[in-house]
Amino acid sequence: MSYRLGGHFGWFLVFGIAGLAGAAENLPPLSVDPALLGLAPSPVKRMAPPTAPGPAPAPLPAVVSPTPPPVPPVSVVAAPVPEQPARQPQLADPPVVAEQPALPPTYSAHVAAGELSEPELKATRGMTPLSKVDGQSRPSFLSADYIWGKSDVETVAEGNAEIRRIGTTIESDRLSYRHADDEVEAVGHVRLTSEEDVITGPRMRMRLEDSVGFFEKPEYVLKRLPVGASIGASAPSSTPPREPVIGSGAAERIDFEGEGLFRMTSATYSTCAPTNRDWYAEVDEMWLDYNREVGEAKQATVYFKGVPLLHSPWLSFSLNNQRKSGLLTPTYGSTTQSGLDITVPWYWNIAPNMDATITPRIMSKRGIQLNNEFRYLDHNYSGQARYEILPEDRVTRTRRSAYSLVHSQNFGRGFSGGLNINGASDDAYFSDLSTRLSVVTQTNLLRQGSLSYGGGWWNASLMAQRYQTLQDPAAPTAVPYYRLPQLTVSAARADLPFGAAFGFSGEYVNFDHPTNLLGKRTVLYPQVSLPMQASAFSITPKIGLHMTRYALERQAAGTPAQITRNVPIFSIDSGVAFERDTEWFGQQSLIQTLEPRLYYLYVPVREQSQIPVFDSGRTDFNFAQIFAENRYGGSDRIGDANQATLMVTSRLLDPASGIELLRGAVGQRFYFTTEHVILPGETARSDRKTDLLASLSGRVLPKTYIDAGWQYNPNKSWTERLNFGGRYQPETGRVLNAGYRYTRDQLGQIDVSGQWPLFGGWHGVGRYNYSTKERRVVETVGGLEYDGGCWAARFVVQRIATQANKSTTALFFQLELNGFSRIGSNPLDLLKRNIPGYGIINQPTADPIFGAN
Repeated sequence: MSYRLGGHFGWFLVFGIAGLAGAAENLPPLSVDPALLGLAPSPVKRMAPPTAPGPAPAPLPAVVSPTPPPVPPVSVVAAPVPEQPARQPQLADPPVVAEQPALPPTYSAHVAAGELSEPELKATRGMTPLSKVDGQSRPSFLSADYIWGKSDVETVAEGNAEIRRIGTTIESDRLSYRHADDEVEAVGHVRLTSEEDVITGPRMRMRLEDSVGFFEKPEYVLKRLPVGASIGASAPSSTPPREPVIGSGAAERIDFEGEGLFRMTSATYSTCAPTNRDWYAEVDEMWLDYNREVGEAKQATVYFKGVPLLHSPWLSFSLNNQRKSGLLTPTYGSTTQSGLDITVPWYWNIAPNMDATITPRIMSKRGIQLNNEFRYLDHNYSGQARYEILPEDRVTRTRRSAYSLVHSQNFGRGFSGGLNINGASDDAYFSDLSTRLSVVTQTNLLRQGSLSYGGGWWNASLMAQRYQTLQDPAAPTAVPYYRLPQLTVSAARADLPFGAAFGFSGEYVNFDHPTNLLGKRTVLYPQVSLPMQASAFSITPKIGLHMTRYALERQAAGTPAQITRNVPIFSIDSGVAFERDTEWFGQQSLIQTLEPRLYYLYVPVREQSQIPVFDSGRTDFNFAQIFAENRYGGSDRIGDANQATLMVTSRLLDPASGIELLRGAVGQRFYFTTEHVILPGETARSDRKTDLLASLSGRVLPKTYIDAGWQYNPNKSWTERLNFGGRYQPETGRVLNAGYRYTRDQLGQIDVSGQWPLFGGWHGVGRYNYSTKERRVVETVGGLEYDGGCWAARFVVQRIATQANKSTTALFFQLELNGFSRIGSNPLDLLKRNIPGYGIINQPTADPIFGAN
């Protein structure tokens, strides 16, 4: 069947999924919801009648196709549309909204009356497109000023030509559709819109069903949501939302190799807006695979501000900043300890839950170091292994290395285990080769293995633990005892008669040491309590017997090899809660509580001077400790006690959510007898009351938070300890922190840090940590960040004190091309550690498996 349609009005052609039903004038109006057929959403408009109607088309005789092709013959539905002026499509044009086919009269009447509106639906990547029906392709819609051709061979459209299939629209001056191949060829001002991708150029050809074809001299904008990103409402998550990744550029030719697969020749690529191309990559050939979210390029040159930045014969990059195998961007830095410092990491994405990073590190003063990291994660186990080796340090003339293995395992049936093994070749390894203060200052490297069981009302664990102690000649460190092994058991039952509760804790540990006294310690501690609770008060009496036995070796003369100790412990814990309605800084209807708590403890005196000290020490004096049964940590000393502790807590609560906004507390312990049990070298306490403790934490003003603690000695009228921290954070990228830590005769530190926008896209970052006792700077960090929209730059300087009279300085410079690569040394981990509340100024993305940014 041949035909020609034309005149002053366009015509719609519908390529259906059934054979030609009959003459056009006998077809009923289209009754399918156009939104479900992939039509671009637009308000339904009442069309004005044409002023000069063209001739009506001749009736089309019914034709039966002898052999149904993959795409069936054409059905023609006349739908007059007003003529439109010739358009000049550009890359930044908005999507073209085509006129709709005629709707059923009843539906149109309701729309015209304003009773209904057309559904604003649009196919997205979160919606499944219609599949083939009985092997036939999905429906297609064609419109143009003139349409002619043979229905079962080829249809040609000219003048404002447009063809649509769900999710895809092609517009051009002229296009032809070949039925047998399901192929469209478009010429002149071609614009391809697929989902949110837009490609424009002079000529293209594409097979619609499988998206295979080519585009000549195109300009393109590809907008994709990262894999795993959701559309619409979802449950709250701690992971920030992942924004669409937009890539754009131009090419000599684009070959479409399937859904989401592009091969470009002589192309450019950038994530910047087309009107502000600050950076772009120029390549001979490039492949973009949005199914795997991976890009590859040959003979690639990256330009920044028009200046060539780097060239590579081959590049592989992620299209969404997620993990992929390949050579990562080298980092450059400089330190006083190692000189010029260059790392060239290679990343191996072994599996979605397993990866490795192999990083050669070149230090101008020390030589070449090889760093290796392996991570793994599964439902029942996870871990991380690291190994570093410097075959020959040019400074020390020695072979230096370090290793770390952290593993946790769930064996099932209540059993679990773990390993934490660390080591270094020499005492100065970290102070010489690391730039992290937390690593530089560590002295005891843990080597530990454990096996645990949780059986509901009882638990047990077995552990072997020892350390490698790194010594600083200027500040020697005592070697701690090893536990080879330690067995602990605990149990609790709250279902005894009369509401009583039973508790038990036990321990067996073998203490080992290279030079000191050796010993085995066994502890059994059964307890019984009787909790009595009401809505506003509670009281809990408790009694227990702490039993200990020692078996000693290498003991001093006069010390027995076997020592036993039995200590009864009695306590009463009570509390009352009051509340009232109040207001705070104009905020109405808050709830204020007043919660006094009184705790009495009695422990009789037992002689313990002959018992050695393996792991005991006086615990830190704080709100948790003043309610503890023992003033010592460990079991080598059980302190005698006849004392009462009083604390008053007040909280401000939001009545709607129950969220605690602010908390303040004051507490003090009172003694009724003097102290007898002490550690070697200690002086027994003679005061009748302890220092006064006070704390305040929470939100004091909008976006302003404080956390403060104060320990005051009323007997000597001075402050023993003071900690204060405050934060103001109105939004991400704006944070100011200030802190002060003071311990009498031991510590005094001022700590200030922040991140704040300065002007334009510039942000300042910094931290200043000063020791008032040592009168020197412990650590300083300072730098600038710039957010260029599609790129970010960071320049950061860090200086840290490594040992008593030594410090090191590190420089970091990084240029981040959003959605493409990071070039230079990465200061992000440094900034996150040093500036609480630090926020990445450009788009953040988090690893969905390991969670690392």
